[in-house]
Amino acid sequence: MSHTWDPDRYLAYADERGRPFVDLLARVQAERPHSVVDLGCGPGNLTALLADRWRGARVVGVDSSPEMIAAARSVEGIDWEVGDLRDWARPDPLALRAPIDVLVSNATLQWVPDHLELLPDLLDRVAPGGWFAFQVPGNFDEPSHTIRTDIAARTPYAEHTRDVAVPASHDAADYLRVLVDLGCEVDAWETTYLHVLSGPDPVFDWVSGTGARPTLQALPDDLRPLFEDEFRALLREAYPADRSGRVVLPFRRIFVVARKAGEGDRVDA
Repeated sequence: MSHTWDPDRYLAYADERGRPFVDLLARVQAERPHSVVDLGCGPGNLTALLADRWRGARVVGVDSSPEMIAAARSVEGIDWEVGDLRDWARPDPLALRAPIDVLVSNATLQWVPDHLELLPDLLDRVAPGGWFAFQVPGNFDEPSHTIRTDIAARTPYAEHTRDVAVPASHDAADYLRVLVDLGCEVDAWETTYLHVLSGPDPVFDWVSGTGARPTLQALPDDLRPLFEDEFRALLREAYPADRSGRVVLPFRRIFVVARKAGEGDRVDA
C-alpha cells in the first residue's frame, strides 16, 4: 500500500532529526566536489547544508515523495527531483549519466527492502575517489517500533496493515563489509542519541511522522482512532515522563562514510 509524507509533521522535530545528518557530513572529507546528490532529501532543510558547504557544486535533492519535493522547492540554489531511489541507482550500461562526487543518503535506505544488495549500484554512481555517506536508524528493536508492530498484528487491524511498508536496517559491520569488499575505505560507527521531548504523547508525535506513518495511513477512519489510543497508552508506559514532564527517547543510528577508490590509489597485491 502506498502512503504519503507530511513535511510539516516531519519538521516538528527538525533539530533532533537534523543532528545525525550534521554528524555524518562532518566525516566526509571532500574538498571541491563538482556534483553532490542527496537521496531521500525530504523537505530540503538538510540538503541546504550541502549547498552551503560546497558552494561551487551542483547540488541535487531527490525524493520519492511529491509532497516533500514541493516543500523543498522553497530552498533556492538546489535542483529538486521526484524519483525513486531504486530507479536512480539502476545501472547505466551506456554510461550516459555523469558520476557523482558526493552521494549522501540520510535516514532513507531503511525504507528500501534488501538495500544491502543495492549498495554496489549506488556506489557505481559515484566517481572514482568520490564519497558515499549514509545514515539509517538502528532502533527497530525498541518499544517505539515493537509496540506498533504488535498492535498492528492484532484483529481487527491486521487485515489492513499486513502489507504496509516497515523500515529495517543492518548493523554498521554489515555495511562496512560490503563496501570494503567493493574497494572502499570505510568509516562506520553507531551513536545512540538521547532526545529529550516534551508535550503530551511526544513519542507518538515523533513516530507518527516517520516509522509509524504507513501503518496509521493504512487503517480505515473508523479504526485509526482506536489504534492510536492504544498505541499512545503503551508508548506512555514504555517512555514515562519525569516530574517535569520530560520524556527521554533513546535513538540508535548507524553511520557509514565510504571513499571510493580513485584512479591513482595504490592497490596492494
